[in-house]
Amino acid sequence: MAIRTNISVITLNVNGLNAPTKRNRLAEWIQKQDPYIRCLQETHFTSRDTYKLKVRGWKKIFHANRDQKKAGVAILITDKIHFKMKNILRDKEEHYIMIKGSIQEEDTTILNIYAPNIGSPQYIRQLLTTLKGETDTIISNTIIVGDFNTPLTAMDRSTRQKIN
Repeated sequence: MAIRTNISVITLNVNGLNAPTKRNRLAEWIQKQDPYIRCLQETHFTSRDTYKLKVRGWKKIFHANRDQKKAGVAILITDKIHFKMKNILRDKEEHYIMIKGSIQEEDTTILNIYAPNIGSPQYIRQLLTTLKGETDTIISNTIIVGDFNTPLTAMDRSTRQKIN
């Protein structure tokens, strides 16, 4: 029987982490929050830059990055919990990463999404429909986080739109 654990998760749109000062400040702040899982969107790393995500105590790093400094998502899991990786899915546009594994011996899926600025509701709907088959077996332990680029109210929309 697995041990139940509360899992703390931080998700942040970091809008690029290429500046060393920004990376250091972010790492310090996150260490003070002490989450088990941190999910980042818009890392703006290339596949060669991902070493910049390394922080002491966070050896499990999963990312979706290619050769351009745009988009990019990452999931980092602290060494304080036992995580065993089983499968990873990423898209070539660097907009999502999904890892399947076990945390404290319980099957868990973590999906980190950075939705495009235009057409985000359709993108998210299509992505979740496509990935549904991947999460059906462990639906009770699925964590979905990210920057969905979806306005919550009319005030959150572009100023070009008329607001009553």
